[in-house]
Amino acid sequence: MKTVTVDHVKIGEGLPKIIVPIVGKTTEDLLSEAETVHALDCDLVEWRIDFFELVHEPQSVAKLSHNLKAILEKPLLITFRTKKEGGVCELSDDDYFNLYKVIILEGDLDLLDVELFMPEKKVAETIDLAHQNGIKIIMCNHDFDKTPEKNEIITRLRSMQEKGADICKIAVMPQSSADVLTLLDATREMYEEYANVPLITMSMGALGMVSRISGQVFGSAATFGSAGTASAPGQVPVVELRKMLTTLKLS
Repeated sequence: MKTVTVDHVKIGEGLPKIIVPIVGKTTEDLLSEAETVHALDCDLVEWRIDFFELVHEPQSVAKLSHNLKAILEKPLLITFRTKKEGGVCELSDDDYFNLYKVIILEGDLDLLDVELFMPEKKVAETIDLAHQNGIKIIMCNHDFDKTPEKNEIITRLRSMQEKGADICKIAVMPQSSADVLTLLDATREMYEEYANVPLITMSMGALGMVSRISGQVFGSAATFGSAGTASAPGQVPVVELRKMLTTLKLS
């Protein structure tokens, strides 16, 4: 298992790292959120730019990333979540990849989120450009309706790894406690048998909350906690999340 280091944070070693999303709509909202998150005991910050009112202006996104990074003083992950995977804004594929190109070349960030089921050629070009500029890639997939079979979850994670992801992430929605076990067992098998990069996996909602705090047992290297507005169902407030992770720490 390889670790991924961004700034001073080593993902894939020790306790799962805590990522806190910021989801402000305006520049003022985001700067205020950044001040709040700066003081929190979290390891990384995710800027969900699909919430940002100026997301259709790539240069504005890139410029603001510098201000946010300076305030946060923590590693920054930038994510445009598409509508089909739970995001709040619609972009064409061309606009999505152009936005990412400008962010990579003009922004200030440590990690970039790329969705698994985007066009392969464009994904490969984006990963190459990011790596040339010292930016790590989290490749992801979300299913807000169901939990796929264990083998399908593993297949998707392996596909992300094969496409050059530095970290592979999947989030699924459970309909039963058995679905939560499916996600956890898929994580364990992927971690033990196939993974050579860190994994981030979660079962969403209240039913899947246990998956957000048990990563060290099953092989998930990071988890998302909320500072205010959660960006996905089931996120635990960051203060409580740190306590839970520490309590469940493996000796």
